[in-house]
Amino acid sequence: MRKTIALFLTIFVIFMHVAGTAVAQDDEPVIIAPPIWNTEGLTIKYQRVNTTIDKQIATTHIEQLFVNNNDWLLEGTYLFPLPAGAAVNQLTMWVDGQAIEAKILEKDEARQIYDEIVRELRDPALLEYVGTQAVQANVFPIPGNDERRVEIEYTQVLPADQGVIHYVYPQSTDLYTNTPLDNQSIRVELFSDEAIRAIYSPSHPVAINRDGDFHAVAGYEESHVMADKDFELYYTVSQEDIGLNLLSYKEAEQDGFFMLLAAPSVAVEEVIAKDVILVMDTSGSMEGEKMAQAQEAARYVVAHLNPEDRFNIVPFSTGVRLYEQALVSADNPGSVNNFINSLEAIGGTNISQALLEAANLVDAQRPTTIIFLTDGLATEGIVETALMLDTVKQAMPSNARIFVFGVGNDVDPNLLDMLAENHRGTTIYVRPHEAIDEEVSSFFAKVSAPVLSDISLDFDGIVVEQLYPHTLPDLFAGNQLVLTGRYRDGGSATITLQGTVNGEPHEFVYEDNLFRARGGDDFIPRLWATRAIGHLLREIRLHEGNEELIQSVVNLSIRYGIITPYTSYLIEEDDIFTQTGRDMIVEGETVKEPAAEADNFLAPSSGAVAEAAASADMAEAEAPIALPTAATDALPNSQSEGGESGLAVNEPVQLVGSKTFVWRNGRYLDTAFDPEIHTPSPVGFATDAYFDLLAAVPELGQYFALGPRVVVVYEDQVYETVETGDVETDVEPVPLPKSTEAVAGDEEPQPTDVKPEPEEFTTGICGTAMIMPLFIVTGFVGLQRRRNTQAE
Repeated sequence: MRKTIALFLTIFVIFMHVAGTAVAQDDEPVIIAPPIWNTEGLTIKYQRVNTTIDKQIATTHIEQLFVNNNDWLLEGTYLFPLPAGAAVNQLTMWVDGQAIEAKILEKDEARQIYDEIVRELRDPALLEYVGTQAVQANVFPIPGNDERRVEIEYTQVLPADQGVIHYVYPQSTDLYTNTPLDNQSIRVELFSDEAIRAIYSPSHPVAINRDGDFHAVAGYEESHVMADKDFELYYTVSQEDIGLNLLSYKEAEQDGFFMLLAAPSVAVEEVIAKDVILVMDTSGSMEGEKMAQAQEAARYVVAHLNPEDRFNIVPFSTGVRLYEQALVSADNPGSVNNFINSLEAIGGTNISQALLEAANLVDAQRPTTIIFLTDGLATEGIVETALMLDTVKQAMPSNARIFVFGVGNDVDPNLLDMLAENHRGTTIYVRPHEAIDEEVSSFFAKVSAPVLSDISLDFDGIVVEQLYPHTLPDLFAGNQLVLTGRYRDGGSATITLQGTVNGEPHEFVYEDNLFRARGGDDFIPRLWATRAIGHLLREIRLHEGNEELIQSVVNLSIRYGIITPYTSYLIEEDDIFTQTGRDMIVEGETVKEPAAEADNFLAPSSGAVAEAAASADMAEAEAPIALPTAATDALPNSQSEGGESGLAVNEPVQLVGSKTFVWRNGRYLDTAFDPEIHTPSPVGFATDAYFDLLAAVPELGQYFALGPRVVVVYEDQVYETVETGDVETDVEPVPLPKSTEAVAGDEEPQPTDVKPEPEEFTTGICGTAMIMPLFIVTGFVGLQRRRNTQAE
């Protein structure tokens, strides 16, 4: 969470002493004012994190370079909280290569420091670390215009939960600098005695390099980055041929959320022979660079087939051509490169005939991948979308998968999306600034080794619903299925995975999968909601708007703070907290085009293709879509000399765990709060009662850290922090209604006018307590003297 200058001053408590005297003409001393602290004064040039996890023992080494860009010296104590719940076995610290002594503060000692800062400076930002240990060390002075390299290394044991190991590197550099890091890199190397199956990060886009089943490396690197989000990595281990693992999250009296990871072995013992048919648009609109890239993509696909595979190429424009009349063996491709090089972009676009020719080539006994690439609308053959879809569906064998590449902005996204959905494929939109050959080659590398087709899942012992994706994709070696859904009651379940291999049925049974009765991984609700919204947005587009579907999008986007074409009300003054207000929003949205509100959602382009691409990204997301940002009125925790708030809110929507907070009338409101049914219990900010409440319920610290004025729904109560005196906090619980967060269009539809639900704490504003350092600086400015001489 990006903090303001006031927060910066909270962390950097600077006692600057400047003595300057001068003898004026009247011999009266003149005090030279010290320079004003500038948040640009301390920067972090780089942060490098290298972690090795060997048999669940994680050793994390952090290297940071702090730069003092001021003309004066900074000296102080280096204090950073340890990860929540981490069993730290060893900790070492260096400054400029020299080992220094560091002291681990127990939770109570650390809390005293946090509380004193909050009391003294009336800034609650450190409250997210309440309940954690901390490390304290002396840092040598950083002279003006100088730098210090700080290194930390600590070891912790990562427990396994149902075969899932979870690693967190907590970070939040904006607690002590408002400037981005010049460079950040995070590298996690995994070693395991059991086969590593799924590797998943809900927080950062990671590149994964696997070296067999027992070793892997996940890496992330970015320049000019605000490191305001914890780095999280999950990986699963299993002795099964296809590993299946479960993560879940549930609040009291609410339906739960789950994420299922299914991943086959990286090393394929038996290569399954497949057929690949490349259907290429060679109409006149493909002339130039697009045609050259499509040809390069075709050459890549043919070159990367296995010897037992077969292929064919079906170019189409006004008519249709075939490379050969039947499928060709990959180990004897003939003069295929000459054929590809001879293709010319000329004529119209006969999509229907091309797909029907491809259907005639399909062998019903072998897995078949059809790569369909087009950049325009159908102008020849069947041009009516519904008729074309129906005709292709009837002709196409069930074992064929159609993967669609829509190139540019002139394609029919409704046709392409439905083709992919009807034939268990996906749609990939190649935007004008993207290369066709790169997109196709990246895709083909993922699907080159099929493992299990026509898959289905059965859950025995638990009721699950609202699953995304709705249609389960095939499994390929080195890839993984990420399935999200809802469940009603916690408990143990047997999960059965079924599918076919070369037409033969196979079944895998996984027993004793625990769906939590309470608590769990709090990123799952927002991930589920992201996928649900992506699915709903496509349904709205395909069905030209639907009030029930829009209502579901509005409810989910408000509850989970997810950017959509209907998100403007999150950062404006609309009533989003009562059902009456939400109904008015839906009524207004149904009478206008969604794209009119979608500038942020569709940026940098607009139109149906951009909308389709964005909703597809959400429907297949492995992490929630980023929040919108906009300036509004001032935060309450930064007061100017006149007592007025002096800083603009850069993030009117804040995510804390699975909760969403919206800035309204000088305070952050939990979107689970409904003024029609909830009565908040006031708590005086920074009073004894305030700190007593945090001592009793430390989980509230992450929410109270947003600012002095916060309304939060937690467990069976609603708390409101206020800035007026010591207020009684012992109140009767306020019962909260059960919510199923149902969405329209599911097989078992639920009412859409659900009330928001309370949340249970599991991680902090940025996930868990951070290990990034907090400088409590008792710096000083060197004495400067200036004497004005009297004119002679």
